[in-house]
Amino acid sequence: MEDLVGRLAALDPDAGAAVKVIAYFDRLVEARAGLEPIVRGAAVLTGVAARLVDDDRGVSVRVDDKGVVRPLGGPPDPRWPNAPLHPGGPPALWLERPGPAGPVEAMVLERAVSAARGVLARQRGPATADDVAAVLDATVGERARQRAARRLGLGAEARAVALDGNRPKVLAADREPPPGRAGVGPTVPVLDLPSSWAAAKTALRFAAAGTEQDPGPSVVHADRLGGLAVLAAAVGPGAEPVPDVRDLERARSAAPWALATLVAVATTPSLRTAATTLVVHHSTLQDRLAHVEDLLGWSVRDPSGRLRLQLAIALRRLHQHPDQT
Repeated sequence: MEDLVGRLAALDPDAGAAVKVIAYFDRLVEARAGLEPIVRGAAVLTGVAARLVDDDRGVSVRVDDKGVVRPLGGPPDPRWPNAPLHPGGPPALWLERPGPAGPVEAMVLERAVSAARGVLARQRGPATADDVAAVLDATVGERARQRAARRLGLGAEARAVALDGNRPKVLAADREPPPGRAGVGPTVPVLDLPSSWAAAKTALRFAAAGTEQDPGPSVVHADRLGGLAVLAAAVGPGAEPVPDVRDLERARSAAPWALATLVAVATTPSLRTAATTLVVHHSTLQDRLAHVEDLLGWSVRDPSGRLRLQLAIALRRLHQHPDQT
């Protein structure tokens, strides 16, 4: 291995350093090292302090660049390079310096969390995140998924939820998702949760952030989308917005209230209800609509115009929230 590292370093310093990192953490894994040596390795190899925090299991380890264990101190800086213990999970290992990770630092993060994951599973048992990942993964065997479902306390049926950032959650059929953007998959037998997860991720793309830039409902149920779900496949990365979506953006730029007004008109049963939702007088809403219809170039008050508006809003959300799978 030393010869290989030497030859690679002569040809490509980054490749040589990467192989050195792999060999370092492989030795720790073979020696069944604990979490502290792993975090120390991350710190010493990168020359900056490193910290590992797993709230799920109550674990926190911080080691400075000299390899000395230190208290955590303040919370991690979001600008620090980091890596989750599980795909889609929260950051768990940080290198304490701002800026993106370089090639060697990225390799250190990847190998260190892989080693730490094994230690945590060995010493503390499967994490909730492991079990959630297992029940949503169709490639995991049925028996393993059933065991994970039992550990999660699920009954015969459950549903997957995609939270903002495609973070996974599994809920019993009678439980509501936590606050914030969420796509809710259909309730299914626990062995069918992978399909519920796929539907939940599609539903999340239709969920609004609930802000002035992205008004509308922040929780969307997949089984209430109907034919709208087909649109998600049509709006992929790099897809050009159709003219109606560009019209919406032009209206939003011209009048800050335009988008919220149009969403209220598209999602409530009457203009009077829309005015109540917006907390404006009915005549104010009428004035706003006259102005925004001029900006759009079409009426939103007749059935065909309202359908056109609903489709434009749905397409805009799909562009705002691209597929992350």
